[in-house]
Amino acid sequence: MTTSVADGGAAQTTNAQLVARLERLPVTRRLLLIRVIVGSATFFDAYTVLAIAFAMPQLVDEWNLSSSQVGLILSAGYLGQLVGALVFGWLAERIGRLHTLLITIVLFVAMDIACLFAWNGTSMMIFRFVQGIGTGGEVPVASAYINEFIGARKRGRFFLLYEVIFPAGLMFAGIAAYFLVPVYGWKALFIVGIVPSLLAIPLRWLMPESPRWLASKGRLEEAETVIRKLEDDAGRQNLPLPEPVLRPVDPKATARSDWRELFKGIYLKRTLMIWVLWVCVYMVNNGLVTWLPTLYKKVFGLPLETSLAYGWITSGVGVVASVICALLIDRVGRKRWYAVAFLVATVPLLTLTALGATTALQVVVFATAAYAILQTISFSLYLYSAELYPTRLRAVGTGFGSAWLRAGSSAGPLVVGWVVADLGIRYVFTAFAAVALLGGLVTTVFAIETKGRVLEELSP
Repeated sequence: MTTSVADGGAAQTTNAQLVARLERLPVTRRLLLIRVIVGSATFFDAYTVLAIAFAMPQLVDEWNLSSSQVGLILSAGYLGQLVGALVFGWLAERIGRLHTLLITIVLFVAMDIACLFAWNGTSMMIFRFVQGIGTGGEVPVASAYINEFIGARKRGRFFLLYEVIFPAGLMFAGIAAYFLVPVYGWKALFIVGIVPSLLAIPLRWLMPESPRWLASKGRLEEAETVIRKLEDDAGRQNLPLPEPVLRPVDPKATARSDWRELFKGIYLKRTLMIWVLWVCVYMVNNGLVTWLPTLYKKVFGLPLETSLAYGWITSGVGVVASVICALLIDRVGRKRWYAVAFLVATVPLLTLTALGATTALQVVVFATAAYAILQTISFSLYLYSAELYPTRLRAVGTGFGSAWLRAGSSAGPLVVGWVVADLGIRYVFTAFAAVALLGGLVTTVFAIETKGRVLEELSP
């Protein structure tokens, strides 16, 4: 039921009180459960995104695919994700975080089943595009949802320990491929992705709606109910519950969401900056991780098992780097971490250019180093994006930003395919070094620091 409040000042005061109570909450078992449930869906979202990369070496032989066709199939899913990020980010502001998440999961699981019946490159490309619409909507909406439960001091670590599940899902795709594809074929990868994803659907009913979203829609009684449950949890678990610190909340906090506000006032520079960061980091990382297994097999002539194992090594090192980032980013800060990571990643990429990328070992060592460094940015940009916008814009702003993630992700495999075919593999790493350098410069000049600051203070 929507609470009608005639006095706008009363609504503003009530919203400020709800935010203050949220900010002082400890991390209870219920919040950990929310992170696990959302994380289970995100894990298999990530698995689904990368499964096609590990299926591709076998599909190239089975369907006689050219390098350009491989690039189109790999990019189709990311183009679908672009559409999904835009559509579902907008929808989450209208109907809520939980209802939107449920729709996205049903869609990407349904298309995972459809991929089992793909009969050529064109059919796989279509199924992957539609599947991408679901996967593209799930992560940005889930990111907004998780962020809205946690106070400023704990937000970075709590959220990123959830977000680590995404690179873990990518790594799991490599493990599954190594053991399943040589024995059972590429379809086994898509079968694995079905059952766990289906199990995540009924779990959605165990979670509350975001109290910040409820309050922003004037549904103050419902927001109060959610926060009271979280406070009761803290009491039952004997966790400290300090007095809430009331901070002024801008009257616009309960205003109607309007996506055009992303391009006005303080949000214009933030929007353009985060778009560039999304494009740069995902163009490089997805260009690398989706193509590497195929490059090992086609360019260096390695056996399928070895190609898949090398791809898994890259994903695994990326997970380790992500965990390190999750534990340290609240100390280091977002801006400083991103600027340094972008610039340092150019070193192994330029090293590969200088060496000529003439052996698979060179690529494994230096491409993995670059990927791992940049993975600390790519997996945590959802945190940073959600911090840049107020509740009324958080899902749509994160969705718009991550839509550029999809644009960069779709461009990366295409760039690799074209450059390898026309110029040779070494120049792929030259192009990616230039993109990483651009990301570092934009971060240094335009990014803002968000660590330790309350969401409502950062974004009025």
